[in-house]
Formats: sequence, structure tokens, C-alpha cells
Amino acid sequence: MKREVPLIITAIFGSFMVIDYFVPHPLVSGFGEMLQQWAIIVVAFAYVLGVANIARISGEKISRRSRDWRYQFPLLAGLAFMLTVGVVWGVGERTLFNDFYLYAYSPMQGTMFSLLAFFIASAAFRAFRMRSFEAALLAIAAIIVMLGRVPVGTLIWDKIPVVSDWIMNVPQMAAKRAIMIGAALGAISTGLKVILGIERNYLGGD
Repeated sequence: MKREVPLIITAIFGSFMVIDYFVPHPLVSGFGEMLQQWAIIVVAFAYVLGVANIARISGEKISRRSRDWRYQFPLLAGLAFMLTVGVVWGVGERTLFNDFYLYAYSPMQGTMFSLLAFFIASAAFRAFRMRSFEAALLAIAAIIVMLGRVPVGTLIWDKIPVVSDWIMNVPQMAAKRAIMIGAALGAISTGLKVILGIERNYLGGD
């Protein structure tokens, strides 16, 4: 019963959410909104469990002196500080919590992402090696797009921005939509497998 009950609940509520999407009936939509409110409550409890899990794992790393265990102290301190600030002064646009998020967390996040530029440049250098026709086509298109985004491209040829926009709006968009369609079909198939009980990894493996 430990597995059958979650499978039955998933099948019933998952099927209902599919019906709610395709059947615009007030009774169905009303119950669907109630289910979404329940989901928000479940997610809130999941956040609490996530915080407790981070504290537990960090505590174990500190006690065992695992690799990089010293970094767990600022992690726990930041977690406790933001949690305290959010609970005591609230969360909103003009709160201490929001100020620390905008002026401390966001700059550090931007710094981490800026470091990725070096890895992206290295990957682009490897990708632009014209060892095949496809690689040469990729390199030429990338160069045109980059030149079309900077003033130097217009100085070289005034039509480069036009060609760059065409590459982004036609072949790039076609490939992007194909990937999105494939991802959507994959999500649909995964959702059906979960509803039908075929996919059971969320239960802890099978």
C-alpha cells in the first residue's frame, strides 16, 4: 500500500488536471483552482523540508570534516540570516529581505555567471574549428550574428544586421521550435507515464 496509494492519488489528480485544461466547465475549473492551491501548500512544506535537508547535510559535512566543509559555515549563516530577516520583517519590495536579495545575492549571482563567459568562449573556440561542412556553417552563421550585434558589423557592411536578424528569425527560430516541440512531446509522454504508473522514480525508484 505504500506504493499503491501514491500511484492512485497521482493518477486521479493528474488525470483531473488534464481534464481541467481541456474542459472549460465552471465546476471543473473551480475544483482545478482548489487543487492548485493545495499544490502551493505542498510546495511550501517542500521548501521547509529542503531547508531542513540542507541544514542536515551541511551539519554532517562539518562534523565529518568532509571536503570543503568550511564553506558550509557561510551557507548556514546566510540561510539563517535570510530566514530570520524574512520572518521578522516580511518579504516584499521595500523590505530588508529584498534589499539583501537585490544588493548582495544578485551581484554575487552575476559574478558567478560572468565567470561562465570564459568557459563559453573556450567552447565556442572549439566549436568554430571548421573540420566539417556543418562546423563551417555554424562558424560563419555565428560570426555574422555577432557582427550584426555590434557597430563594427555595420561599418564592414550595412546589410550585416539584416542578415543577422534573418538568421535569428528564420533558421534559428525553426530549429528552436523543433527543439521546443520535441521537449513538449517528451514532457507529455513523461506526464502520461507518471499518471499511468509506468514511471515510478518519484517514489524512490522501481
